[in-house]
Amino acid sequence: MGKGDKKTRRGKIFMGTYGVRRPKPGKLNNLKKGKPATPKG
Repeated sequence: MGKGDKKTRRGKIFMGTYGVRRPKPGKLNNLKKGKPATPKG
């Protein structure tokens, strides 16, 4: 496990991708505030 592993945070940073282990910055803020990621209209 490490830089080559897509499922780890370090691997995602190395590859420049996002996912469950490393959410995108905008999503992270919404999760902290307890608001839904997408507004329900």
